[in-house]
Amino acid sequence: MHDDDIRTSDPTTPYVPAARPLGVIVGYDGSDQANQALHYGARAAQGLGARLTVVAAYTVPSMIYVNMASMPVVPEDVAALDAAKQLLAEAREQLAGYPGEVELHAEKGDAAGVLVHLSSRAELAVVGARGRGGFVGRLLGSVSSALPAHAHCPTVVVPRQYEEGTGEGADRYAPFQGHAPIVVGVDHSDHSHAAARLAAQAAHNRSAPLLLVTTMQPPEDWGSWYTAMAPDHSVLEQHRERLLADLENFAEDSLRPAFPELTVTCEVELADPTTQLVDHSSRAQLTVVGTRGHGRIASVLLGSVSRTLLQRAEGPVMVVPPLSHGSGEHDPSRPR
Repeated sequence: MHDDDIRTSDPTTPYVPAARPLGVIVGYDGSDQANQALHYGARAAQGLGARLTVVAAYTVPSMIYVNMASMPVVPEDVAALDAAKQLLAEAREQLAGYPGEVELHAEKGDAAGVLVHLSSRAELAVVGARGRGGFVGRLLGSVSSALPAHAHCPTVVVPRQYEEGTGEGADRYAPFQGHAPIVVGVDHSDHSHAAARLAAQAAHNRSAPLLLVTTMQPPEDWGSWYTAMAPDHSVLEQHRERLLADLENFAEDSLRPAFPELTVTCEVELADPTTQLVDHSSRAQLTVVGTRGHGRIASVLLGSVSRTLLQRAEGPVMVVPPLSHGSGEHDPSRPR
């Protein structure tokens, strides 16, 4: 790998969305979790027929030197850039046998901010659930939900339980296929409906079934007045049936016309939404949620639910931001 293979840019440069030339971007810091994200992103890029863009971010601390003798031989900015390039060289080695187009980016700036900026030119952003302090290690810490909340494309967070598979060469990066379901949390907000459509596209392209889920708040969570006001079982069941009918109508009207051969199942549970989604994540190929909504799933996704789901999920989680169908915005009809 030569330095000419590595792209650098200024994250503050304005960008007017047009196409999505970066394809699938992967935040890379050399950790085991980053390698898992890299493999996931490579398979996703193959499924999309898109470029794979690997990003290493670096910062240059402000230093004060008391005299000339204390100044480093190599300036901090040069050393930081060289370290980022070394990480990208490691990523290139990890991708041995990958048959698709790869672009390497060394970007100056905060890791989450860099990825948010680049996401305006990407179809999908992928990060590991932990790192060395650069990507999701910080995402779940001081910058909390910066990437899922502000990304201009869907973000997939890959957990440590992700298994890369045993194939060799190009076979190791074959697009996702399988019989495990893709699960999407729906609360009938516009954002959750957009997430459901992307989930349906993913299920279609992976030849996988789609499971739409929503929750009813358990009566014991209603408050101190629960004992006096709790409805009997028949009332709860009627409410569950109404919610289930709403899910099935949405699937029939909005998903099945585009994906007539897709197996779609709807489920309503009397449960906390975080518990429900975490439980499903252990059996799903992918768990999909929107960033906002008016219900118990998406409305607090970027608060306690998102932190708990991203920290506890046992499978990849896709967070879908508000997406426009206008020029230059993400096209949910593309494979995923």
